Amino acid sequence: MTGWREFDQNLVSHSAAHHLTTIQFLLDEFGYARVSDVARHLGITRGSVSVTLKGLRQRGLVIEDEHKHLGLSDEGVRIARGIHIKRILLQTLFRDVLGIEDEVAEQDACKVEHLVSDDTADAVGRLLHKIETGKAPQQMQKMMKELEKESSGTVSDFPSEKIQKFAELLEQRQTENEGDTK
Repeated sequence: MTGWREFDQNLVSHSAAHHLTTIQFLLDEFGYARVSDVARHLGITRGSVSVTLKGLRQRGLVIEDEHKHLGLSDEGVRIARGIHIKRILLQTLFRDVLGIEDEVAEQDACKVEHLVSDDTADAVGRLLHKIETGKAPQQMQKMMKELEKESSGTVSDFPSEKIQKFAELLEQRQTENEGDTK
């Protein structure tokens, strides 16, 4: 299992991602953002916001003017918009392709939006675009229809025996593929 250490190497934490995207939202929606606005939007204290913003300011992602209005640097805007787009893509993948209930899809997308690489997000976007435009391979369209039929709505006994066996098959295939490339 390689790459698990990369988890700690993410550009921003889950909390920082929420702060950046909230500032961007407030700027887009109202034209300004203050610490109190961010705190109210996130449902946390002004003190908690200040602690997170201190680190984001030090990294040059958040700026503050003489009137205590918050803004984002060009890099801060890029990161915030990227996280927002990843959330949209992942939520759509989970809900529309995998058939996950909207609320769960939204929560899961929120959990991973800042962890997913730009490469993976781009691939998800390309996949969704192919599906949207009807250019997905026939095999994928057939598989999606079968998944829709099999969807049980809730998963209380994960992993089911069927999923366990399928995961073992996938793991075996991955091991074989790795052996082929060596």
